[in-house]
Amino acid sequence: MVKNAINREIPDNYAAQYGAFEGAWAKQPTYKTTSRQVHAIHPGDSKLVASIHEAIEKVGLKDGMTISFHHHFREGDYIMNMVLAEISKMGFKNLSIAPSSIANVHEPLIDYIKDGMITNITSSGLRDKLGAAISDGIMENPVVIRSHGGRARAIASGDIHIDVAFLGAPSCDEYGNINGSHGKAVCGSLGYAQIDAKYADKVVAITDNLVPYPNTPISIPQTDVDYVLQVDKIGDPDGIASGATRFTKNPKELIIAEYAAKVIEASNYFKQGFSFQTGSGGASLAVTRFLKKAMIDQDIKASLAIGGITQPMVDLLEAGLVDKLLDVQDFDKASAQSLRDNENHYEMDAEMYASPFSKGAVINKLDVAILSALEVDTDFNVNVMTGSDGVIRGASGGHCDTAASCKMTMIVAPLIRGRIPTIVDQVNTVITPGESVDVVVTEYGVAINPARQDLMAMFKALDVPQFTIDELRQKAYAIVGTPDPIVYTDRVVALIEYRDGTLIDVVRKPGQQND
Repeated sequence: MVKNAINREIPDNYAAQYGAFEGAWAKQPTYKTTSRQVHAIHPGDSKLVASIHEAIEKVGLKDGMTISFHHHFREGDYIMNMVLAEISKMGFKNLSIAPSSIANVHEPLIDYIKDGMITNITSSGLRDKLGAAISDGIMENPVVIRSHGGRARAIASGDIHIDVAFLGAPSCDEYGNINGSHGKAVCGSLGYAQIDAKYADKVVAITDNLVPYPNTPISIPQTDVDYVLQVDKIGDPDGIASGATRFTKNPKELIIAEYAAKVIEASNYFKQGFSFQTGSGGASLAVTRFLKKAMIDQDIKASLAIGGITQPMVDLLEAGLVDKLLDVQDFDKASAQSLRDNENHYEMDAEMYASPFSKGAVINKLDVAILSALEVDTDFNVNVMTGSDGVIRGASGGHCDTAASCKMTMIVAPLIRGRIPTIVDQVNTVITPGESVDVVVTEYGVAINPARQDLMAMFKALDVPQFTIDELRQKAYAIVGTPDPIVYTDRVVALIEYRDGTLIDVVRKPGQQND
């Protein structure tokens, strides 16, 4: 075993293959981006295909290849299941899939894993029954979990080589010009799909809204698309806002949001032209609404809000309280409509958003980030991947990317959920290292990372209860008791890549050693 910089044990073979995490900014290489195959289109050639079957034949899919999908439709996605069902009928085996994330709706993957069609997965997240099946050891090879910025880096560098990308296109013309802001299944930004289209050998655009050439605005250009397929439905736009995004009326979450807004307001970063990002959880979304009042009261305007964009951010833009939105994905209909209608709302790809090895990710310009957590430990490490039972049920997302890059990273989470403590001695799985976390906000009060003595000085007069992280953990344990440790086998079911490609943690199969 190799112990990495946060004392997580990484099996020797995986440490040799990926490297062990040494610190948030320890690895900063210079590299050349990867190349792709180009299938030239000549005058008179048609990109249109009549069926998924024909598209699969045209791209030359073979056993052992890697295919990708995007997750902008979230729980409303039809594309991945539609394509994989046809691939299964055609008898392909030993495929790797590299979707930007996987939702509950993709439960059919379980059967494709069992029959040997899918043997490798890399993704930002795994949820529900698929996450449970992976944790139970359904796959021989461990899943590789990558952050959004880490996935963009891996694709650009060639660590992930995509043979074929199947991309849902809300609006597309016969030559492959795509946008996500028009059509029957509008999803807004296609920031994660753009990186696939740029580097995949073959790209199939699948649309239910084929429009006359040229289709504008153009999110993914015709020069990145090989084939175009029209189908009846590519997704349910109502599924975009389901799952991770919700507006809260929970009194506990509203207290957390109010405290978080007070922390931001008391910081030196809350000034004319500041920049911020919020997560998609209930408390995170509510922070934006509390910030709006403080901004109005103090006549402060933000220069920039980024990320996954939500309606509260759009409200700030429309109220003139933020100058620009930079958008890699949209979490609700209002955000998608804003991208379509507002010239100050810009689409960006995942590499521009968060890649650690790009020539400058947008997150590097952030002052404040408000992120959620399943667990935070007394070293400020954060888990957003596995539950209290050790089972995979979350997503890395842009968590570690944003936390590493902004000036003040805030984690908002309740002290306990049900009878489960959120502040613990040691998190089950580390996604974001404690060195990147500055403030933890709960309904009981806040804890400031002692490494940030500057923040401690800033917040001496803060009108919010302050505790050490150990004191918050003690409060949690006093309410629900000390949790029993999870028993794991030696079987590694998932590798957790840090954004730089090294391993920050692994997930092992829960259960007794003789399982």
